[in-house]
Amino acid sequence: MLDATLRGADFETGRPALPARRAQRTPAASPAVTSDLDRDERFEREALPHLRQLYATAYRLTRNVADAEDLVQETYLRAFRAFEAYTPGTNIRAWLFTILYRARTDSYRKASRSPRTLELVDEPGVEAPQEALARGQEDIARALGDLPEAFRTAVLLRDVQDFSYDEIARMLAVPIGTVMSRIHRGRALLRQALGSRRPA
Repeated sequence: MLDATLRGADFETGRPALPARRAQRTPAASPAVTSDLDRDERFEREALPHLRQLYATAYRLTRNVADAEDLVQETYLRAFRAFEAYTPGTNIRAWLFTILYRARTDSYRKASRSPRTLELVDEPGVEAPQEALARGQEDIARALGDLPEAFRTAVLLRDVQDFSYDEIARMLAVPIGTVMSRIHRGRALLRQALGSRRPA
């Protein structure tokens, strides 16, 4: 016993030997880190495939490429932050469009409270390829753009994104009868606008 104690002792200072160090193990990933990785992978797998549809709707709502990109970015940011609240197996597409609509409403309210600024441009700019692709059928897009916001949103969600009346009612937080009325009136206004633009 004494022999083992003296074997590693420092005789000059009189200090006893320090116990041998054990090999340090790398700690396993904590459950919080693992769950964050799982959440990130689930978000990418479930939410990102809807990016094009969200962008197309955002463009139709804002009628501007930069605003549409900002709106989609804000939608995905809000969705990622609240992804723990999302129930797996439910309709993530409707959940994302609800977030998109609420983000649009928030930005619309914020813009109406702030002063408007105009950009002066001397030369007409070259149109971005994304804008040309997103615009598509010009007459319909123009007629949709001329609709009041409430009708345009209801018609876009029903006819372009193919949501049910019930899903739209939950997204917009209005009764289903209001949704049906807005869609009917929006379609009537579209028919009227498109009918007046046809050549005689």
